[in-house]
Amino acid sequence: MPMDGQGPQETWFARVRPRPEAAVRLFCFPHAGGAASSYFNWPAALDGVDVLAVQPPGREGRLAEPPIADMPTLLERLVAAVQPHLDRRFLFFGHSMGALVAFELARELRRLGLPSPARLYVSGRRAPTVPNTETPLHVLPDDQLADELNRRFGGLPAAILAEPELMALFLPIIRADLTVLERHAFEPDPVLDLPVTALGGQDDTRASEGDLAAWRVLTSAGFAVRRFPGGHFYLHDRRDAFLRAFASMLATDLATDLAVGTTPGGVAP
Repeated sequence: MPMDGQGPQETWFARVRPRPEAAVRLFCFPHAGGAASSYFNWPAALDGVDVLAVQPPGREGRLAEPPIADMPTLLERLVAAVQPHLDRRFLFFGHSMGALVAFELARELRRLGLPSPARLYVSGRRAPTVPNTETPLHVLPDDQLADELNRRFGGLPAAILAEPELMALFLPIIRADLTVLERHAFEPDPVLDLPVTALGGQDDTRASEGDLAAWRVLTSAGFAVRRFPGGHFYLHDRRDAFLRAFASMLATDLATDLAVGTTPGGVAP
C-alpha cells in the first residue's frame, strides 16, 4: 500500500486513497497488536476526508523496526509525525489501545501549544479514569499470553494461530503494546475542550456502556455514547454497516461544528 511521503516521519501513516485537497483529516489509531491495514477500507466510505491510518513500528511495512513499549516514547514520536499534518481541521479515531493513545496524544498536543483535534472518537475502550482490575498480560510467557489473549479478546486470527512463524512475529508486537497499556498511569490534567464520542459494541464486556460513559468527565465540550451490534471488534466484524453509520455521524458532527462557529484544530474553517 502506498505510504504518505518518503521522509522518516511519514512511515507512521498509510494513505490508500490520499486526498490532499480535503478540508478534513482523520487520523486512525489501531488496537493493540493491530496495524494500519485495519483502516484501509475506510477512505472509500468517507468521501471528502483524508484518512491517515497510523502505522506503529514493528508491523507490516515497519517489521524491521522494534515496537515501542512505553507511552512517553510513543507520544514523542507521534507528535513529530503528526505535526506536519495539522494545517487543517483534523479528528482522531482510536479503537481499544488506539483510543487511549489518541486521547493522550490530544492532551500532549495541547501541552505543547499545538493544534488540537476537532473531535475525539474513542472506541472499545474504558475511560482512563476507570481502573484496570485484570491481571497484567505483558509479563506472561508466550504460551500463556496467547491463551489469555484468546480468552479475553475472542480469539487470535486463524492465520496467526496456524503458523508458528507468524506467531513468533506477532507476540513481541502485542507484548510491547500491552506493556504500553498496562504500565501507563493516568495523570489528572485539565479536561479537554473538544467534543468526545465514545463508541462500542453492545456485547463488548471489555467496554461496557458504563465504561464508555465514563469518558464524559474528560471533556468540557459535547459528549455522546454510540453502541453498535457486536463485540469488541464490532467495527471490523460488521465493517460495512458500521462505516455507513460512522460516515453519517461524521458528516453530522462536522456540520454541527460549522453551525456553532467553532474552529477546531487551531485553524480557521
